[in-house]
Amino acid sequence: MALRTAPSARRLRIGVELRRLRERAGMTAVEAARALGTTQAQVSNIEANRFGVSADRVHTLAQIYDCADQPLVDSLAEMAADRTRGWWEEYRNTLPARLLDLSEMEQHATALRVAQVINIPGLLQTPEHARALFREVVPALRPHEIEYRISHRIKRQAVLHRETPLPYTAIVHEAALRMQFGGRDVARSQLDHLTEVSHRPALTLRVIPFGGTSFPTTGHGVDYAYGPVTTLDTVQLDTAHGSELIDAVAQLEKYRLVLDRMEKVSLEPAASRELIHRIAQAL
Repeated sequence: MALRTAPSARRLRIGVELRRLRERAGMTAVEAARALGTTQAQVSNIEANRFGVSADRVHTLAQIYDCADQPLVDSLAEMAADRTRGWWEEYRNTLPARLLDLSEMEQHATALRVAQVINIPGLLQTPEHARALFREVVPALRPHEIEYRISHRIKRQAVLHRETPLPYTAIVHEAALRMQFGGRDVARSQLDHLTEVSHRPALTLRVIPFGGTSFPTTGHGVDYAYGPVTTLDTVQLDTAHGSELIDAVAQLEKYRLVLDRMEKVSLEPAASRELIHRIAQAL
């Protein structure tokens, strides 16, 4: 996976949404440029985020495109105005760009809902559990690369410890609870950690038990980040070739439905906590 040499996924999203607004308005880039008093090349550069766009320019383009979705326009303008550098930028030259995009996605989400079948969600992992996972990465990571990834993963967890914690729902299959990555001691410590964090008021942990009659997923890990408006939601998928970010409206609707169905076949939080405790006690 290439290191970050381009704007972050969040910055690129501004251009993507502006292009969608133009296309919904039935305007070509040439027509948009004429209305804006600029060139087609500049409109294309804005949509590709080859250079930054101001909040004022976002509002102007929205007017040209006759966009009546003011919450969306305001949210895009706020994104355009935000020039702060997040903590994840310290990893710019040491981690793949997609990991930095994931950090940024979580930082700016209004809520997170995730589902995992084989692995414990990253925001709920202990350092020892994470280290065991990173040691199995193919191709193999060097020791210092493993430590960078562990450090990054633990810092991501800060969104759950803020003064106003990020609302977080994690759906975990029983299979993930029974995997003994790092050995029995590491696995037991990880399960004890899950039991502890499951009591947090902003965190909902649900388990899909073995023996269920439905399994509404392909098995890929899913991270659904809710944006300030539904249009700006984002899905991150874990795949064999790395993570993938999805923002198409139809796909967002699909993954909301998948997660709804997974919640429906999962145990209630109290029963989930009891199952986790029983599995830990059996180790």
